Amino acid sequence: MTTTRIDADPALVALADALNAAEETGSPVPPPSAGRELTLDEAYTVQRVNIARRLDAGERIVGRKIGLTSLAMQRQLGVDQPDFGVVTDAMVIPDGGELDARMLIAPRAEAEFAFRIGRDLPPLPSADELWDAIDGVALSIEIIDSRVADWKISLVDTVADNASSARIVYGEILPATPELLASLPAQVISMTRNGDEVAAGPGSAVLGDPLVALQWLARAIGGFGDAFAAGDIVLAGAVAAAVPLAAGDVFAATAAGFAPVSVSVSAETPAARG
Repeated sequence: MTTTRIDADPALVALADALNAAEETGSPVPPPSAGRELTLDEAYTVQRVNIARRLDAGERIVGRKIGLTSLAMQRQLGVDQPDFGVVTDAMVIPDGGELDARMLIAPRAEAEFAFRIGRDLPPLPSADELWDAIDGVALSIEIIDSRVADWKISLVDTVADNASSARIVYGEILPATPELLASLPAQVISMTRNGDEVAAGPGSAVLGDPLVALQWLARAIGGFGDAFAAGDIVLAGAVAAAVPLAAGDVFAATAAGFAPVSVSVSAETPAARG
C-alpha cells in the first residue's frame, strides 16, 4: 500500500467496520455479500480499508498471501478462483511458537511454500524479473480464520475478509537455487497434527507450480498499484485442504530437503475468549 487513505463508499466502509469488529471481539458476522450485490473489486476495497486501519495502528506489511490456489481448497470453500490478502508483522508467529487460539474464531491450519523476495519489484513484473527476485524458499503453516459466521462464504466474502488470513509461521529459509525452484512442483509437503499426518500434497497442487501462483499474485496486486518489496514473505497457497485446530494441538510441516516448521496451539480455546 502506498497510502493508508482509502476512499471508499460508506457502505463498503461499514462492511469493513463489521469485519474489523468481528476480529476484535471474536463474534462473527454475516457474509458481507448477504446485504448487497458485492463485486470483486468492491470486496478488495473492503479488504484495503481494513489493511489501512492496521497500518494506521502501527502494523507493517511484511508479505502477501495467495489463497484458494488448490482444487482441494476451492472445493472446501465452494469457490472457483484464487484470491489474495496482506500479511502484517502482527500476523507472524516465530517457528516453534504458540498460537493464541483465544484471539481467533474458527481457525484452520494449512501447509504451503513460502518465498522471500530479495529486492523491490515493479507492479506487473515479468516472469524473469520475479524469478530473479526470489532469494529464498521455506515451508510454512498458515492459520486461516473466518470472521464470517460458520465459514459461510463466497469468493467476495473471503476477499473482503483479507482472504480469511489470520497468522503465519515459516521455517528456515533455503537459498532459492534454480534446482530448488524447479523441484517445487514435485515436492510433497506433509502436515501433522500431534504427530499424525492430517494433510499432504505436492507443489503442483498450487496452480500446477507454486511459481505460477507467485506470478498470478504479482500481477493481481499490480492491478492495484502494489508490488512485492525486498524482504516480503509470500505464501503461495495450500497444497491440501485446511485442517481444523483445537487447543493444545501441535502442527508441523515437513518436505524433503527442507527444515520442518511447527506451531503449537495454546491450551485456551476460542470459546474462552473475552
